[in-house]
Amino acid sequence: MKAKKILAPSILSADFRNLSQQIRYVELGGADWIHCDIMDGKFVPNISFGPMIVSAVRRITNLFIDVHLMIKEPDNFLEDFAKAGANCISVHQEEVVHLHRTITKIHELNCKAGVVVNPATPLNTLENILEYVDLVLIMSVNPGFGGQTFIESTLKKIKQLKKIRSENKLDFLIEVDGGIDKKNIKSISNSGCDVFVAGSSIFNSDNISAATIELKNIIVAQD
Repeated sequence: MKAKKILAPSILSADFRNLSQQIRYVELGGADWIHCDIMDGKFVPNISFGPMIVSAVRRITNLFIDVHLMIKEPDNFLEDFAKAGANCISVHQEEVVHLHRTITKIHELNCKAGVVVNPATPLNTLENILEYVDLVLIMSVNPGFGGQTFIESTLKKIKQLKKIRSENKLDFLIEVDGGIDKKNIKSISNSGCDVFVAGSSIFNSDNISAATIELKNIIVAQD
């Protein structure tokens, strides 16, 4: 799953009254993926949306759809999100008991499979799953809400994961989600991030396409 630097706008911060238009704006700005944050009000203290919105996104765009499940018992919903059009489904290490089985199931559904760790979760908890995943998502805020401030210690974590990947000759992508903006995206990129999830810094701007272009240009320059 090797790729150049990837910008993945998170529609959690989009205006759902004009979702099609909002997605068109990030497409015009050069977005590579669309990131969908799925919250159930149980695993995290917020509720977002489910497979119906992912299905709507699939009808709007041909971009790669990156689904991040912040939900209890995600195994019960993998098939629903795959049918809705997800290209990649990521689950939290903190929630899934039989992680290898879940990753295998995602692959059987013809999706890329990712594993997610919260800010306080050490990377050594992933030691026995890294060779099976396509993506590792490092949360740089505590999940549940958009618009939070980037946790600076995440940079150390990104570097550590990049080193682990190199030493073990693995090829998963490193994704970072939370508080990414034009002020910190360069340092995040230099630390080893491949996929940048940006929500508020794009969709809360006055010009969504221009904000997308600006972030994309920064990471491309680091490639």
